[in-house]
Amino acid sequence: MEQIVWYIPLAGLIGIIFIILKSRWIDQQDGGNEKMQRIAGYISRGAMAFLKAEYRILAIFVASVSVLLFVKGTYEAGSNSFVVLSFVSGAVLSGLAGYIGMRVATKANVRTTQAARSSLNAALRVAFTGGSVMGIGVVTLGLLGMSLLFLLYRNVIGVDWSMEVLLNVLSSFSLGASSIALFARVGGGIYTKAADVGADLVGKVEAGIPEDHYLNPATIADNVGDNVGDVAGMGADLFESYVGAILAAMVLGVAFIHMPQITSYFELGPVLLPLALSAVGILTSIFGTFFVKVSGNANPQAALNKGEFISSGIMVVASYFLINYFLPESWNFVQPDGTMVEYTSLGVFWATLIGLGIGIGIGKITEYYTGSGGKAVQSIVDKSHTGAATNIIAGLELGMKSTAIPVIGLAAAIIFSYHFAGLYGIAIAAVAMLANTGIQLAVDAYGPIADNAGGIAEMSELPKEVRQKTDKLDAVGNTTAAIGKGFAIASATLTALALFAAFMVQANITVIDVSQPLIMAGLLVGGMLPYLFSSMAMGAVGRAAQKMINEVRRQFTEIPDLRNALAVLKKYDGDISKVNAEEKKIMEKAEHAAQYEKCVEISTEASLKEMILPGLLAVIAPAVVGFLGGAPMLGGMLAGVMASGVLLAIYQSNAGGAWDNAKKMMEEGVIHEEILHGKGSASHKATVVGDTVGDPFKDTSGPSLNILIKLMSVVALIIAPSIAEEKPKPANDKPLEIKQKSAIEKDQAQDSKTISWFHAQQ
Repeated sequence: MEQIVWYIPLAGLIGIIFIILKSRWIDQQDGGNEKMQRIAGYISRGAMAFLKAEYRILAIFVASVSVLLFVKGTYEAGSNSFVVLSFVSGAVLSGLAGYIGMRVATKANVRTTQAARSSLNAALRVAFTGGSVMGIGVVTLGLLGMSLLFLLYRNVIGVDWSMEVLLNVLSSFSLGASSIALFARVGGGIYTKAADVGADLVGKVEAGIPEDHYLNPATIADNVGDNVGDVAGMGADLFESYVGAILAAMVLGVAFIHMPQITSYFELGPVLLPLALSAVGILTSIFGTFFVKVSGNANPQAALNKGEFISSGIMVVASYFLINYFLPESWNFVQPDGTMVEYTSLGVFWATLIGLGIGIGIGKITEYYTGSGGKAVQSIVDKSHTGAATNIIAGLELGMKSTAIPVIGLAAAIIFSYHFAGLYGIAIAAVAMLANTGIQLAVDAYGPIADNAGGIAEMSELPKEVRQKTDKLDAVGNTTAAIGKGFAIASATLTALALFAAFMVQANITVIDVSQPLIMAGLLVGGMLPYLFSSMAMGAVGRAAQKMINEVRRQFTEIPDLRNALAVLKKYDGDISKVNAEEKKIMEKAEHAAQYEKCVEISTEASLKEMILPGLLAVIAPAVVGFLGGAPMLGGMLAGVMASGVLLAIYQSNAGGAWDNAKKMMEEGVIHEEILHGKGSASHKATVVGDTVGDPFKDTSGPSLNILIKLMSVVALIIAPSIAEEKPKPANDKPLEIKQKSAIEKDQAQDSKTISWFHAQQ
């Protein structure tokens, strides 16, 4: 059974083969006409230029942190300098996952547009295949990195290391992934929203240009932003959750490996189980991708759900057999407080079901609150007829309300998974939720590909029916993006809690007593940090958007060809079909007038500059509090960050997603008081304002918060050995037999005292 660890990387190799085959298939699809390919080239070059510039900055950060980790690992007991290898591996593989996803997404977008000229199913197939390369790529690289480093440390470099030392060294892999994830999420979010706000407010509201029209200078930057934010950013986010959950479960599993029932059955079972579950999750995700297809004009959402549900169903069955293979039927464990608890393999299985269930459940709740055409979003649409103010109030109301059910669900999942298998059960629930990350991320990454496809269709002036098909895919993509963000937040909560538990184990903390002044102070500071972080992210979007707005206005004013074409559009309220032959020549003359590269440059420079401070906050804050206030105060801060961060993330992501789909519904046409309200109407302009407010909510600060809480937990776990409390020397360290004997002797002594007192009274 010890040799099973050598087979775990095979799932990663199968994932690599899948990625190569699907990437080649996308390359073989028709890329459309010359104009479509030229526009797609603008988007691809802009996306890759941003990614390269971002990675150059992150390379400096990784190198700086590597030096600090080398010093820490060299001089710290229970660690060594190989923490640097783990850290760099995590950072490089996280960046590579984003790079692969970006390359494929920017190839799939124009091919999705071309496929939409034939059928909806063909377009869905291309868009989803592009997303699946990203999804399977993330989990494949995560599993390969973790499992190969584990094999290297256990069998080659660290043969004489204890399992505790090995996992301490391996935990830096998660730190590397977390660091890249936060900067990628914040930087990508600032980029995409600066461009989006400029394109919407100046292009659609002020100038009346249709969305994604080639006359809008910010439209290329906007489409680039969809990729850097929702493909590379989301990929890095879930990569970090994925490896963080696996690592936390492995660290907590170490506590069981010395139990007699475990050692006599499979000593490394509790440690290797998270890796095995993740390996099977890759295979079930790949299997599920083959069921995503639609016929005729069927709803693409149903096809995507089918793939996810089939994958999850197979995962449930497989996890039952895996758990029974890796763990004995039952075993006893002595808690830090001295009490003995019996755990069972069936209890661990129930924890996996809870993890899978809460992941799907929060996705469905998010779909209810953000889904286009749903009752919740309709309430925002209804209140948009009286202006932007009532639209914004309705969105804020919905966002706040939407926190209730997910948080209650998460609380129940935590309670029941702990009931069935303790802290290990919570960690395994997080692993189970993320086991199917491959197909979940595939569904999520499909969204920006579909969005780009619609933009290319608009800029290429393809027939309306093509844009209608891409809009149908895009509307579902908005919902899947919101579901993906809900899934990421839910997984972050369980992952952060598992990492928090691992931190307490490493720091020798048994309880966080909030009545203690230092811990209460840490709790309050932790509760404040998500708000400070959000303000930094939103302020960055505001500053970058101002530059973008000024640039778009400048081009509309100073470039004669653009100015003349805008006058033609205003004459017909943006309806290009009414343009006559002479006016069409004016429009064609302006086609190459917009200076797209200026807007791409503004978004790139602003996002790279503005992402540094929020990113450093997440890394520095736990280190400062831990070394100055001690491990208990840091524990209080982590609890505060987790509580306020989860609520704020759900609120912002759902409000932003609902505002976005309210705008989409209005653009499709809404009848209110027997009057049709559509594009260009006052009601539409109100929804555009609401969507603009919600953009940094759902794409910058909201989704970045789940990385914040995980990254701070990982940093705390890394520094835990350096700030650990002294281990108590009570009965906890005695073997179970001695404890039981001591307890009996104590009871007998107490009985003797009681009898003596009774005789004395007589």
